[in-house]
Parts: sequence; structure tokens; C-alpha cells
Amino acid sequence: MTVIVFGSINIDLVATAPRLPVAGETLMGRDFFKAPGGKGANQAVAVARLGITTYMIGRVGAHSFGAELITSLQTSGVRTENVSIEATASSGVAVIIVDDTGENQIIVIPGANGLVDKEDVERLSNLLPRAKALLLQFEVPMSSVVAAARAAHHAGVKVILDPAPVQLDVPEELYSLVDIITPNEVEARQLVGFPVEDKESAAKAAEILLARGVKCVIIKLGAKGVYCASDKECFFIPAFPVQAIDTTAAGDAFSGGLAAAIASDLSLHDSVTWGAAAGAIAATKPGAQPSLPDKYTFDIFLKERGIRSLD
Repeated sequence: MTVIVFGSINIDLVATAPRLPVAGETLMGRDFFKAPGGKGANQAVAVARLGITTYMIGRVGAHSFGAELITSLQTSGVRTENVSIEATASSGVAVIIVDDTGENQIIVIPGANGLVDKEDVERLSNLLPRAKALLLQFEVPMSSVVAAARAAHHAGVKVILDPAPVQLDVPEELYSLVDIITPNEVEARQLVGFPVEDKESAAKAAEILLARGVKCVIIKLGAKGVYCASDKECFFIPAFPVQAIDTTAAGDAFSGGLAAAIASDLSLHDSVTWGAAAGAIAATKPGAQPSLPDKYTFDIFLKERGIRSLD
């Protein structure tokens, strides 16, 4: 039961405000805090906290939060021996604004993440024989994402792609290498060119992505739920009702729950349910990695709702 995450490692600089600012506006905020983040690192922590052996592959800077980020990953149980320390760049930084409804705006400065290359793919290849799934995102160079997906595909390891932040020049080859793609509403719209707001539009978007070669499409519709489609089945799972405080890492929590279930050999339906549950829990807490549920919290959440847990 091993999962590998190939992707970004950032420090998050988070400000809270009553609402999100509009262009050109200076808005008085409320609070500020710093926390480890990055979509790759968040997803690695999300999987590891659920009790699954998790390896992180990526890069941090020798200065500017690098040691702090590695220590944070290790504290959550993530294996970090394949995280490189880059002397010529700073660690990645994400500047995040969160409003009173839990919605957010994010700007990412890649830093060392932008230097992820074939050397990192080689480190990945050495781990693939023991892995059940590989998690990918778009916060490292596209060429490296494609190379990582290709290596995992050839090794028979399930490739799960969170296409965020969306790149409009996704190589056609990548779609054919991906087993599961997990866009949210905004990312799905950017990928297919029309609004994706409900089950009906999600079904149309999924049909297009399946035609591009992806084996399974999971579209996260926020508080509405999750739509899933493959060539074998289609289903919709309503969102778990929670009081959202900060949705910053909810998508990463979803990826963690999904990958943990897949590594545990659960069905696709159960795996999507686990992802939705993990995302719901994360939305009830502030911050990225601090909001990701541990195994105990996750098991209790599932058991209270009559859903198969990790035990």
C-alpha cells in the first residue's frame, strides 16, 4: 500500500479578509499565518495521515523555508529522502487570501518547483515497483509531469492527475497516460471550454475528457458533490454537509482520500466517497496541511455516516 506524490512543495502565506478583493482594490484584512503547502506536498500529507506509506518527490530551496518544509512533511509521516534541496532557487511560495465563506484566491511562485526535471523522474522510477498509485499536479514543469506519468504508466502504476493550476497546452499524450483526472468546476471549464456547474454539464465535460484518452473522470463540484464517469460506470455522490471555513486544501484532501482508498484496493465508488469525505473535513479547518484529517478523525467521520472506514 504505497503511494508516490510527484509535485510541488510550497510555503503558504495566508491572509484572511471579510471578502475577496476586486481588481485594483486595497482591502483591510483580519489575520495572517504561515503554513506548509504546495499541491504536491499537501496531497502527500493527506495520504500519509490516513496511514498509507507515502513518498514525496520534489524540490525545495536551500534557504527560504526549505528545511521547515521537509521537517513538516516528515512530521506527517511522509518519506522525504527523494526531496532535493536546490541551492540556486528559493522554495516555492503561495500567497493566499481567504474570505468569510471559505472561498480563496491564490498566487503561486514556483521557485525550486520550477526546476523539477528528469533527475526527479529517475528517482520516481526507482520507487514505482512498490507503488499502487502516483499523484500528479501542474505546479511543476509540464515536461516532467508527462515523463513521470509515462514512467508510472509503463510500470503499471495507476496515474491520478489533479490538473491544477490548469494548463491550456496539455499534451495529448498525457491524457492517454492518466487513469484518473480530478478537476474541480473551474478547472473542468477551462479544460473543455464551457461552464461546468451541475451533474448535467459535468457529464458532458467528462465525455470530452474520456474521449481524449483519460480512463476515468472525477469532477469536484464543491458543495454540490462529485461526478464520476468511466467507460464502465457513471455516478454522482452528494457533498457531505459541513460548515466550510477554508476550502484551500479541500481538493488536495480529496486526492489524498481517493489515493488512500485506491491503495487499499477499494472500489471506485468507495474511493470517490473517501475523497469527498476527506475534502469535507479539510474545509472545516483553516490552512492547507493543518486542515488535512488524520486517520482517527477520518475513520470517525466515515463510521458516523455508515461508510466503510480504514479499519
